[in-house]
Amino acid sequence: MTGVSSMDIDFQSLIDTHEQPFVVIDRRYRIVAANQRYCDAYGMTPAAIVGKLCHAVSHHSQRPCHENGEQCPHQALFTRDEAVEVLHTHYHADNQPERTRIRGHRLRGAAGEIYLGEQLFPLEAQAGSECDAMQMIGQSPAFMACVDKLARVAESEASILLYGESGVGKELAARFIHARSNRAGMAFIVINCAAVPENLFESELFGHERGAFSGSSGLKKGLFELADNGTLFLDEVGEIPLAMQAKLLRVLETGEFRRVGGIRTLTANVRVVSATNRKLLDEVDARRYRLDLYYRLAGIDVTLPPLRERAADLPDLAIFLLKRLTGGQSTCRLAPDAVSALQAYDFPGNVRELRNLLQHAVLNCRDGTIRAADLRLPAGISPAPPDRLGARVSLRDMERAHLQSLLDAHQGHRARVAAALGVTERTLYRKLKQHGLGR
Repeated sequence: MTGVSSMDIDFQSLIDTHEQPFVVIDRRYRIVAANQRYCDAYGMTPAAIVGKLCHAVSHHSQRPCHENGEQCPHQALFTRDEAVEVLHTHYHADNQPERTRIRGHRLRGAAGEIYLGEQLFPLEAQAGSECDAMQMIGQSPAFMACVDKLARVAESEASILLYGESGVGKELAARFIHARSNRAGMAFIVINCAAVPENLFESELFGHERGAFSGSSGLKKGLFELADNGTLFLDEVGEIPLAMQAKLLRVLETGEFRRVGGIRTLTANVRVVSATNRKLLDEVDARRYRLDLYYRLAGIDVTLPPLRERAADLPDLAIFLLKRLTGGQSTCRLAPDAVSALQAYDFPGNVRELRNLLQHAVLNCRDGTIRAADLRLPAGISPAPPDRLGARVSLRDMERAHLQSLLDAHQGHRARVAAALGVTERTLYRKLKQHGLGR
């Protein structure tokens, strides 16, 4: 590869066969070759991109990424002779961020010199407008690893079970999976299993014929039928009534079902993504959940990190939410003490609670600046998590104290407490019962 202008055209043809962006970088961080997909991603022609510093193109930075605290494939290859795979946030020509998985390759030139080959896998590629990539805000290691896993599992046809606390964004993750899958462009149907009365559950999933029961004046298609060739998202899947679980299992195994009151067997090709904040195996042990259904739903399981594990994402996430809350107008900004308070707080309600706090703060924002006092963080408990306090306090104890403080602040009004946390009253009731606060 000595002399870019005299590079063998066969090599260029070879890297152009890569379906993913591919770039070749020398020891001095300079790009010596790139395929057309890489050039298109960064809005440059091949002639213009050769000779540029790789970090200036992909990171819009004059410093190598390892100097900014990121794990760097270039440093790994040229200092330790290792080809690594890492997660980075790259920036397009319009300065829009995109999470990218980078796979490093060790390449050898004709004279024995070593080059780094980077193959790029954009995690939000072809995500579509329905799954706005910018809603998946975050660059913390925990969140980046989660997004990477979501992108990987989306490529399979296996059923996926999303674990996560209330408010972490499980439906958004399910939409991300759908938009990355082979079913993108087909139907994405959502059902909140906790919100459907038990006597209507079968009708919701499978539909009913006219006259099937009192009040059924016409034919109704069920959600499985509507989701044919697409994705069905079963939110709060741990709330499915036990009597309904066997019928759900059958359709997941065979793809066949009948409408309530019908005699004709119908089929649907549906990819199921489920979500829960409960430990389903504990429900199995308590005989409230079928083990065979659990295994059918949890073909692949993904745990979404709570907000307290990604405090570094809070500033960007808060800015994005403020823009959404103000209709795209940047009428409010966070003061430094507000950012610090948010990063110190434990957020048992996660992103949903953050949105709720910011919504109240926007209403009280008078001079365009949101300060810590405007956030209405619960009083009576320390906002700092236990590892920062040096105290051996369990998360369960902190959650109980937080719930008690909210009950006190709202005079025991459960609907207001649920609204403050951004959860349903049913979820709040279960939490109160777990902590002995049900009375």
